[in-house]
Amino acid sequence: MIKDFKRITVFAGHYGSGKTNIAVNYAASIRQATGRNVALADLDIVNPYYRAKDSTDRLEALGIRMISSPFANSNVDLPALPSEAYAIIDDEDTFAVCDVGGDDRGAYALGRYRDGIMKADYEMLMVVNMYRPLTRTLSDVLEMKEEIESAAGIPFTGIVNNSNIGPLTTKENVVRSFDFISEITEKTGLPLRFTAVWDKIYSELSETQENLLPLTLQERVW
Repeated sequence: MIKDFKRITVFAGHYGSGKTNIAVNYAASIRQATGRNVALADLDIVNPYYRAKDSTDRLEALGIRMISSPFANSNVDLPALPSEAYAIIDDEDTFAVCDVGGDDRGAYALGRYRDGIMKADYEMLMVVNMYRPLTRTLSDVLEMKEEIESAAGIPFTGIVNNSNIGPLTTKENVVRSFDFISEITEKTGLPLRFTAVWDKIYSELSETQENLLPLTLQERVW
């Protein structure tokens, strides 16, 4: 299981890497482990079809505050960001989890909160899925890293391995990704923060692997 939560955690990466599902499950883990105030800020202006807001009922049942654009889950596609996000970033009594839209377009939006994030106890985690078309090689991942950091003005502090092939994922699929992720950590100097795995195969990996985040899958996304 995950330990040592930062007060602000930002998840960024390529479109389709599974950032949103990780953010939802990570926020739940913080709440369950600490009992402290937790808020999840949906800063995704790139993907209007699946958003963290879709998990509002689950989060509210756990006592987690959901913050999103007023246009989320509507047919209005505007680059609007929730003003409440500034409040949770500055609130030292609240753990803030931020779900950022894919690639550099989403990272530009994150840049609006840069000053508040960087003066706090934060981590910005790059979500990598080696089975996605745009992050299958080291050069692809390095290019993505540079684009997002440049757009947001915030450096990554760690990596999340979310390598999967959806509900077809096996233990072997996850294990096969370890060498690739190790290559990324060596090249970037960034540590592997944790590996996210489907909760149905979590027990198969937890016996031999540390720092795993079990994922309860949400419809349409990993």
